[in-house]
Amino acid sequence: MSNLVLQLENAEIYQRDNLVLSGVNLTLKKGDFCYLIGKTGSGKSSLMKTLYGDLQLKNGTGSIVGFDLTKLKEKEIPFLRRKIGIVFQDFKLLSDRNVFDNLKFVLKATGWKDNELMKDKIHEVLDKVGLKAQYYKKTFELSGGEQQRVAIARALLNDPELILADEPTGNLDPKTSLEVMALLNHIHKSGKTILMATHDYQLIVKFKQKTLKCEGGALFEVAQQASV
Repeated sequence: MSNLVLQLENAEIYQRDNLVLSGVNLTLKKGDFCYLIGKTGSGKSSLMKTLYGDLQLKNGTGSIVGFDLTKLKEKEIPFLRRKIGIVFQDFKLLSDRNVFDNLKFVLKATGWKDNELMKDKIHEVLDKVGLKAQYYKKTFELSGGEQQRVAIARALLNDPELILADEPTGNLDPKTSLEVMALLNHIHKSGKTILMATHDYQLIVKFKQKTLKCEGGALFEVAQQASV
């Protein structure tokens, strides 16, 4: 079962004291790509936060990249986050630093020491997202799409077993959304496992993958509709 990256069984997802999803069963194997859809407030973000350790899994069982979510301790969360890459809707980049230093900050925070190795890794991930030539720019000088590419590069730094993308195209225009989605699709084809929460049905139709929906306090798979 070593190819199991994520498994939730009969999990209950809470946002503070409110139960938002119950009876959640979710399995992701190495190399899977899965969409998570649902209206605002349906529990998508709470589920994502539970997976990366922001919210506690109180009931049910859950494991992610080898960590037991029911027993996850505060001090283990940084180690969990080294094994998963997280891409946020609002990029969460440091605006006072350039692209290179944003990525170096993450490497240092996750225990990297060797400057040459850090430099090589940063250029490698920037090359993967098509921004190698922009490494010296401050993040506020970049377009929204470029900032999200930096955020995706950041998620790839520690060669994660799983990428959690929480509305990664939510702040982007339709054309840029397609470009970012094509990049995520390319990263998936290189062997990465991705769980992506999204509101963007245009992307789901264009890039078909397994789709799970949060609705009415439950999580269930929905059939893919034919492309129009």
